[in-house]
Amino acid sequence: MKKIYWILILGVLVIVAVVVMQVMKGNKPLEVYTQKASIRQIIEIVSATGKIQPETELKITSDVSGEITEMMVKEGDQVKKGDLLCRIKPDLYLNAFERVKSSVNTTKANLNTAKAQLEQAKANLLNAEAVFNRNKKLFDQNTISQQEYDAAKAQFDGAKANVNALEAGVNASQFNIEGSEASLKEANTNLEKTFIYAPVDATISKLTSRKGERVVGVSGMAGTEILRLANLNEMEVSVEVNENDIIKVHKNDTALIEVDAYMDKKFKGIVTEIANSSNSNGISIDQVTNFVVKIRLVRGSYAYLINDKNPVPFRPGMSASVDIQTRRVSNVIAIPIQAVTTRNKDSLQTLSEIDDPQIEVKNENEDKDVVKADEKIKEYVFILNNGTSKQIEVTTGIQDNDFIQILTGLKDKQDVICGPYSAVSKTLKEATKIKIVKKEDLYKTEK
Repeated sequence: MKKIYWILILGVLVIVAVVVMQVMKGNKPLEVYTQKASIRQIIEIVSATGKIQPETELKITSDVSGEITEMMVKEGDQVKKGDLLCRIKPDLYLNAFERVKSSVNTTKANLNTAKAQLEQAKANLLNAEAVFNRNKKLFDQNTISQQEYDAAKAQFDGAKANVNALEAGVNASQFNIEGSEASLKEANTNLEKTFIYAPVDATISKLTSRKGERVVGVSGMAGTEILRLANLNEMEVSVEVNENDIIKVHKNDTALIEVDAYMDKKFKGIVTEIANSSNSNGISIDQVTNFVVKIRLVRGSYAYLINDKNPVPFRPGMSASVDIQTRRVSNVIAIPIQAVTTRNKDSLQTLSEIDDPQIEVKNENEDKDVVKADEKIKEYVFILNNGTSKQIEVTTGIQDNDFIQILTGLKDKQDVICGPYSAVSKTLKEATKIKIVKKEDLYKTEK
């Protein structure tokens, strides 16, 4: 019995000791570091990554099918407009050209024959007309019979019909020649298409087909891609911007570009194109919707990289990251981003607690609907106030990577509690006892 008694006493002492330690610990000031609100310039930035590509790129395809018998260029070559790039085996199209050419000659010969027959028919018509006229006079004088007159008239009418028929035949032969010549022109065009020339001055950026490979040409549709021509003097970066940030981006916004191939160097760019439609395919719950934005690299910002050995500093496909400067404000009050926290109106719950579906916020009448927590959510900062924290509601503006603009609630050079983040976001409340320490000392202690 005594043993149980002493065990109970020992347990009570342990509980009392734990409570005393917790109370003493609760009275210990919370270590934080502060930073003064200051006047700054803030540039709102939208960051994205993408690939470098030429502003102008042409895909050279084949209009005719066949084997590549000659490839006159290789990747990286500079070509001028009209330079021969490659040649498709012309045998099939050459045979077709010769066949149609022969057909044209045949139709021309047929036309000459028809014309000769027409001339002969016209001569016969003149003779038949003369005979008919004589017989008509004799018939009028009752010199010849009705039968002889009718025979002369029939012969004259037959000669006239024959001339009309042969004239129609001549016209048909002329139409046949026109059709044959059109076919000849088409065959000649197909034959010429076996020679592929450069349409503009450019650089061979990519060779898709090689000598000896077969290409397919489909009339009215894109044939097999043979190579690509690009103007490497005008480059751009194609990036994907999230749907939440795309509304901030506008044409002619300035951008700073970092290319992985050139470490510690930044280049300037200008937003030239913003997609109206997203590049997402299909619909899913967790799908990320992005929009393509194109940014032209300002040539003057990388002109110092151009030399005889390196005439083209950027190659298609290089990785790049961009910071698009969307808005800029100057001479505004700013504080570190981590100093701003989001709390409910009474500052008793953090945003994470408010989002918890298990927590209900009721109004005076418990039978009515639950008050929406997000109607009370506001932004706050904590400032130093005689060894304790003071909660101040603020209105924020734009922000960069480090600082956020304060529109209302703070004055210049006020001491704002900036860390640690766990204290600002959760622990600090109105009149919490605090101890100011240096930032580096605070994180040394935590480490």
